[in-house]
Amino acid sequence: MGTTQRQESAKFAVENVGGISRTDVEIPPGVTLLTGKNATNRTSFLQAIMAAMGSTQPTLKGDTDEGRVELTLGDETYTRTLTRTGENGVRFEGEPYLANASVADRFAFLLETNDARRAVAGAEDLRDLIMEPIDVEAIKQSIRQLEQRKNGINDQLATIESRKQELPELEQRRTTLQNQIEDKRDELAELEKRIDESSRDIEESREEKAALEERLDELRSTRSDLDSVRRSIESQEQSITSLKQERADIDDELADLPDAPVGEGDHLEDDIQRLRERRQRLNTELSDLQSLIQYNEERTEQGDFEVAAALGDDDGALTDELVDDQVVCWTCGSTVDREQIDATVEQLKNLHQEKTSELSDLKDELDKLKRKQREATRHQNRREDLQQNLEKINAELDRRQETLTELRGRREELTGEIERLEAKVDDLESEEFDEVLELHRDANQLEFDIDSLEDDLEAVSEKIAEVETMIEDAEDLRVEREEVLEDLEAERTKIDRIEMEAVEEFNEHMDAVLEMLNYENLDRIWIERVERTVREGRQTVDRTAFDLHVVRTTGSGVAYEDTVDHLSESEREVTGLVFALAGYLVHDLHEDVPFMLLDSLEAIDADRIAALVDYIADYAKYLVVALLEEDARALDADYHRVTEI
Repeated sequence: MGTTQRQESAKFAVENVGGISRTDVEIPPGVTLLTGKNATNRTSFLQAIMAAMGSTQPTLKGDTDEGRVELTLGDETYTRTLTRTGENGVRFEGEPYLANASVADRFAFLLETNDARRAVAGAEDLRDLIMEPIDVEAIKQSIRQLEQRKNGINDQLATIESRKQELPELEQRRTTLQNQIEDKRDELAELEKRIDESSRDIEESREEKAALEERLDELRSTRSDLDSVRRSIESQEQSITSLKQERADIDDELADLPDAPVGEGDHLEDDIQRLRERRQRLNTELSDLQSLIQYNEERTEQGDFEVAAALGDDDGALTDELVDDQVVCWTCGSTVDREQIDATVEQLKNLHQEKTSELSDLKDELDKLKRKQREATRHQNRREDLQQNLEKINAELDRRQETLTELRGRREELTGEIERLEAKVDDLESEEFDEVLELHRDANQLEFDIDSLEDDLEAVSEKIAEVETMIEDAEDLRVEREEVLEDLEAERTKIDRIEMEAVEEFNEHMDAVLEMLNYENLDRIWIERVERTVREGRQTVDRTAFDLHVVRTTGSGVAYEDTVDHLSESEREVTGLVFALAGYLVHDLHEDVPFMLLDSLEAIDADRIAALVDYIADYAKYLVVALLEEDARALDADYHRVTEI
């Protein structure tokens, strides 16, 4: 859909849609009445509006292969082209106002064959009709994702709480290490003092002392390298263990993923494509049937003029006798009974209803296949991701194993080097140097111990900082968890909330409309939301249903419950329109779809049409109503009128 437009006139340029050859019409905000006699292209113009909005229900003019609608709203222009394909098909292209007009077709474009209007008269399942646009699978997927996020947050908080318990011990360990380092430094300072005192008492050559000190320094450095290698070995072994566990987890998940039959994706795509082609054929057939029905009805309404013209002016008596019962067939040119043509039109309507039902079943089957395809794709994508991760882990394991082997070899080399250096130090020692050499050896060991303790202190300090950061993050995680829980609750109750909102919207508006229209002895029409236990296959499940109730009063004022079958045609039409209005509001079409269209209101008397239009006008930016001239006279004179299309 395009960006939200300001309340300004909508300009339509239409070519070859319905019965229109070419026209330009401007529709201002508010109510617009399309007035005129039958067969004056009022319904065709409503179809043109639907085409610009994105509907695929409009039909092409019968004698052309291409049609076009252009809608200008402010600075935005939306176009739609219709191209005939084969005998019955129509291809829609361009950039309409809505990306998907299926919900608008049901609850905003209220022409004669509109599903929501016909649902009451046909005693259809009102609950399924109003809930069908809701993507239940998307809601379930959202719930699954929110559950995963909630579990992930809970795991993070549990980890933080566990690490938080380590904090006192880590802080104690840090204090202990700091004290040990301080003690070692004091001990080293004392040793260095003793070394200085002993060195002054011993006469030794500078060369011997320098060589000894060099070997001691080398020995200390080699021991430090050995300790680093040992730490690296330990780190590599831990990483290898972790990687092996991760690999095992991936193997388990891969084993749990369902195996996709060979070629299943291709089969599903073929089945989906087949159903799409069948859906397109049905849509085309329905469009053709609707055009044929409309054409025959319009010609029937003009039948008296056809008969008069066919019989001529000289047969006045015979003309008067036949004109009410016979018409000239506009396909073969012969004179036939009007009842025969009416019966044919009725058959066409029944066939249209059967095709509509078949299309609904086909859409259900197509939705199931699409869900199955999405699930299979999701499993396949997950399997590929896991296999890629497995390859990375195996590569990382190989690299770390190779590094571990190298480190172990390095450890052996350093161990041998230390033994060699210790032997050299022993060779340089003599009895007169024993004490000072021992002091140097002890000092060397102390320096090594201090380095090791400082490494440990650094590691402990990093862990403490990590835990403290995690504790700081915990509050944000708790806030996020609350938000996730709220979203989860909203998603879990979304279907129930929409159902209840639909019932409330219908009952509220139905009460207001009935009070306004004042039907004799009709007190109330209302929907009750009930739970029923039904069988689905071999199982019994609880399902929600909408029961439509009709309450009347007798002449003596006694209330009783009537049936929908006993509603008058006017009462049924009003009920269907209010039900469509409830769907229009529940699905927020008043925010996204600027046009609401009304047609075929002849069953309702003019005064009630006027009241109903006034009521609905509050909810649509542009309300476009097709009316006969005599009905239009009862409506507000300030309403914009279009008399020629």
